[in-house]
Amino acid sequence: MKRRNFVQLAGMGAGAVMMPSLLMGNNIPTEALLEPGMDILMKKQMADVALNTAKSLGASYADARIGRYLNQFVRTREDKVQGVVNTESFGIGVRVIANGTWGFASTNDVSPDGIKKATEQAVAIAKANSKFQTEPVVLAPEASYGEVSWKTPIKKDFKEVPVSEKVDLLLTANAAAQSSGANFVNSALFMVNEQKYFASTEGSYIDQDVHRIWPTFGVTAVGGGKFKTRQAMSAPMGMGYEYLDGLASEKLEGPEGLKLYRGSYDMVEDATTAAKQAREMLTAKSVDAGKYDLVLEPNHLGLTIHESVGHPTELDRVLGYEANYAGTSFATIDKWNSKNFKYGSDLVNIVADKTQVGSLGAVGWDDEGVKTKKWDIIRNGVLVNYQAIRDQVKMIDQNESHGCCYAQSWNDVQFQRMPNISLEPGKEPYSINDMIKDVEKGIYIAGRGSYSIDQQRYNFQFGGTMYYEIKDGKIAGMLNDVAYQSNTQEFWNSCAKICDKDDYRLFGSFFDGKGQPSQVSAVSHGSSTSRFNDINVINTGRTV
Repeated sequence: MKRRNFVQLAGMGAGAVMMPSLLMGNNIPTEALLEPGMDILMKKQMADVALNTAKSLGASYADARIGRYLNQFVRTREDKVQGVVNTESFGIGVRVIANGTWGFASTNDVSPDGIKKATEQAVAIAKANSKFQTEPVVLAPEASYGEVSWKTPIKKDFKEVPVSEKVDLLLTANAAAQSSGANFVNSALFMVNEQKYFASTEGSYIDQDVHRIWPTFGVTAVGGGKFKTRQAMSAPMGMGYEYLDGLASEKLEGPEGLKLYRGSYDMVEDATTAAKQAREMLTAKSVDAGKYDLVLEPNHLGLTIHESVGHPTELDRVLGYEANYAGTSFATIDKWNSKNFKYGSDLVNIVADKTQVGSLGAVGWDDEGVKTKKWDIIRNGVLVNYQAIRDQVKMIDQNESHGCCYAQSWNDVQFQRMPNISLEPGKEPYSINDMIKDVEKGIYIAGRGSYSIDQQRYNFQFGGTMYYEIKDGKIAGMLNDVAYQSNTQEFWNSCAKICDKDDYRLFGSFFDGKGQPSQVSAVSHGSSTSRFNDINVINTGRTV
């Protein structure tokens, strides 16, 4: 694509569909998605303008991020297409340290003069802020990687798949749901391509091409003066369009005919099953409140992991930097320093991982040029680490960044964001059916639902999409009006059994928000089906 087009198509206009914060950029025709990005040599020349300018103005460190962000979102309802939106945003963000203080500025004017002006502004901001800085910024050391690249290992680029094929898939899924008993169906495809180039005064020039996809729907059945909705059992993934191939090898059979999916998703099959289950929900009995053993399916458990482990182990939240926006954390430094704080039972091993293939958070390097990796957050139930970036790790007496820095676009400053946070599977062979056989009084919960958690990520309540009563080792029918209440430490210490790696699956958040101004990021959470004993279940039903 010519540079002229990049300048014309950059900017911060918002699209008019779901999650507008991710729709930054200008609307473009579908065919423009296929136009090639800027030559890598041109990117290096642009970055060098910023880096050389920053150094000439006295900056001790500088990095430049050049980004081209392409989005395509397709939405349908029943037999109608509600929208096809394509957006593109292109520009450069420059971050510097001057007088020991951060400064940041960005521009969509990618001419040498435009980049120079943005860099001058970043340095001026840093020097002005340094008057109020009590301690200088200290960065953990990081290697110089030279000129390197990384790509999401995709088989099908969504940009090369005709819109008509995507629309046909959604409408076919809608029709399958309606023919199986659904009264209403909404479906959507979210597809993202981040073309990111990072350069720093430490000598790294990193080119990355990141892909993400999320097919989803909501199927609603109406009857007897009530309605019930069953959400898709898909997961947003760091994959190409091949995720929608629906490979039989990636399917699992859940209780009562529930279809479960790993690295490949059959949307039409899931919509068909969803309609039948939504109708079944209309006549399912209401749960009796009390204590139950909970068997939690990974698509459901991922959200619980996200809220009760992912967020409270973000170091900036622990230190209070998020206090006025999204709260603090019960997982305070003194608990970590004790080296014996029992976050969960001995079975609970939770890892952070920015390298996991197919995950939303997978990249080769983070947004400050740190090589990504995997590390422990909880090991044998004990809190052993947090999530921290280059200017944070010194606060926990470490000298190596965890590689979890991210910005949602070129014109947002990068900061600490949640990596993939996952529960390791059990080591011994153990299936869903094995787990159900071992439960006398319990509930199997699948899919995501409403939730609530306090400002310290401690006391919480979670619901799901589908609930099945377990009696004496057998499924005894569907339930309604289920939610469970606990606190984080009590809940994870009640973890009594985890299925093996054959049941391991990813769930994810495509739009995880954080920061002021708020930014969104995408993150995955892996787990196998897990059992939590003696958890308080409430009845959420409403009667008149």
